[in-house]
Amino acid sequence: SERPCKLVEKREHWSKKREYILASAGNVVGLGNVWRFPYLCYKNGGGAFLLPYLFFAVLCGMPLFLLETVIGQYTQEGTITCWTKLCPLAQGAGYSIIMIQLYSRVYSIVLAWALLYLVYCFRDPLPWATCNNSWNTGQMIFPVHSDNVTIDWTLGNLTKSSVSEFWERQVLSISAGIEEPGAVKWEVLLCLLACWVACYFSIWKGVRSAGKVVYFTAVFPYVMLAILLVRGLTLPGAWEGVVYYLYPDPSRLADLQVWMDACAQVLFSYGVSSGSLITLGSYNRKNNNCYKDSLWLCALNSTTSFVAGFTVFSALGFMAYKQGIPINMVVESGPGLAFIAFPQAAAMMPVPQLWAACFFLMLILLGIDTVVSLETITSSVIDMFPGQMRRPWRREVFLIVFCLFCFIIQISLTTQGGVYLFQLTDHYAANGACILFVGLLQCGAVGWGFGAERMCDVVEDMTGHRPSVFFKLCWRYFTPLISVVCFVGFFLDYQPLTSNGGYMYPNWAYHLGWVMALSSVVVAPIWAVSKICLSKEPLRKVTALIQF
Repeated sequence: SERPCKLVEKREHWSKKREYILASAGNVVGLGNVWRFPYLCYKNGGGAFLLPYLFFAVLCGMPLFLLETVIGQYTQEGTITCWTKLCPLAQGAGYSIIMIQLYSRVYSIVLAWALLYLVYCFRDPLPWATCNNSWNTGQMIFPVHSDNVTIDWTLGNLTKSSVSEFWERQVLSISAGIEEPGAVKWEVLLCLLACWVACYFSIWKGVRSAGKVVYFTAVFPYVMLAILLVRGLTLPGAWEGVVYYLYPDPSRLADLQVWMDACAQVLFSYGVSSGSLITLGSYNRKNNNCYKDSLWLCALNSTTSFVAGFTVFSALGFMAYKQGIPINMVVESGPGLAFIAFPQAAAMMPVPQLWAACFFLMLILLGIDTVVSLETITSSVIDMFPGQMRRPWRREVFLIVFCLFCFIIQISLTTQGGVYLFQLTDHYAANGACILFVGLLQCGAVGWGFGAERMCDVVEDMTGHRPSVFFKLCWRYFTPLISVVCFVGFFLDYQPLTSNGGYMYPNWAYHLGWVMALSSVVVAPIWAVSKICLSKEPLRKVTALIQF
C-alpha cells in the first residue's frame, strides 16, 4: 500500500471580519502617528501642512492602500507569490518589500526602550524627575518638577534637564559616536528579549493567535490616547500648545522639504509598500468588501494622526507654561518626543507615575500592533514553499528561528553606540525613497501590466461595488507620476545624517547607509533582468510575463 502523505494545512482566513479590521487598524496606526505627525505639522507650517498631507493621502496613500488590499484578497497569496497571478515580471517588488521589512525590524529597539521606561514608572519619585542620581552630571541642571523657574536659555549647553540626562546617560549611556560601540546595556537587552518573546507569541499561530491579540492591542491604545487627550486639554497652557500645533504659515508651502516630509509621512503612516496590507488582505475571504474597508481605514489613520497632535501639543504647552519658556524650546520629534519631552511633561502632572505609565503602555501596544509586519515575512516564505511549510509546527519553528536571528542581530542596538546605528538604519534603510520606488513598481505592474480596468473588474466581482474611476486614473497616471517626481525630489533634497548634538558620522557609515538604501531598490530590476536573461523562451514570449 502507498505510504500516506503528511498533512498539509490549508491557508488560513480571519475567523471574524472584525479581527481583520482591528489588525489592519493596529498595523496602520503606529508610533509615527504619535511621535512624528504632530512634530511635522508644527515644523512645516502648522495647519498649512495639512494641504500637502491631504494631497499625498488622496493621490498616493488611499490608491496604494486599496490596491495592496485588493491584491492580497484577490490572489490569496503573500507579498512575493501574489505577483505570479498578476504580473510575474514584477515579482522582484515582493523581494524589495522583504528587504525593507528586514531593515524595519530595527524599530523593535523602540519597544525595548518603552518597556524599560514603563518599569521605571513604578518608582516614586520618577527617576528622571530628580537631579541627585548617579547618572547626573555636575552641570547646571534643572529638575523637571521645579515650579516657577525661568531658565536663561542663552547659557546653551550649560543647562540640561534631568530627563535628558536620564535618557542619554542612564538608558542609553550614549557613547561619542558609532565608531565607539561600548558595552551592552543589560537592562535594555533583557527588555528587547521580552519584546521579541511577546511578538513571537502574538503571531506564532498566524491569524488564529494574531486575531485574538488585536482585540486588546488595537483597542487599548485608543483608550489611552483618549484619556491622555482629555487630561492634556485640561492642563494650564494646553491651548497655547494647540495653537502652536495648528497655527498656519502658508509661506512654508514653497519649501520642497515640506512636501517631501508630507509624502514620507503618508507612506509610512498608511503602511503602503511594506507588504503588510497585502498579507492582511490575503487572509480575507474572497467576497469581503475590501473597497469600503480600505476607505474607512485610511480615514481612521489620518484622523488618529490629527487627534494625536492635540494630545502631544497640549502636554508640551503645559510643560512650556510650567517652566516659563517658549514652546519651541520643548518641541521634539521621534525618540526625543517619546523619551524626553512627554516624560518631562508627565513628571509635572499630579500622580505622574499614572500618566507616564499610560503613555509608555500605549507606545508598547502601538509597536506590538505593527509587528504584524513579521507576518509579511513569515507568510511569504510559507507561500513560496507550501508543501514543506504548511505542515504541523513548521511555521512555529521557522518563526522562532527568525525571531532569534533578529534578536541576535539587534544586540548591537543595545550597546552604548547602538542609538547611532538605529538612526543610521532609520534614515537610510527604510526611508521614503525606497517605499516610493516599490509603490511605483506596484502601480506600473497593475496599472499597465495586469490592467487598471481589469483590476476594477476584480474589485467589482469580489465586493459587488465598482471602484471610482478616480482610483483607475491614480493607478495608471497620478500615483506613478507623483512617485517619480517625489523619488527624484528625495535625492535633490538629500542631506547627510547628523545627530541632534551635531555629530557627523564617519564616511564609512554613510557608505553603509547608502548600501542599505540601494539594496532594497536594486532587487526588483535585478529580478526582472535575470528573469528575461535566464529564460529559454524568445523575447516575444518572455514579455508576455508582464501580464498573466
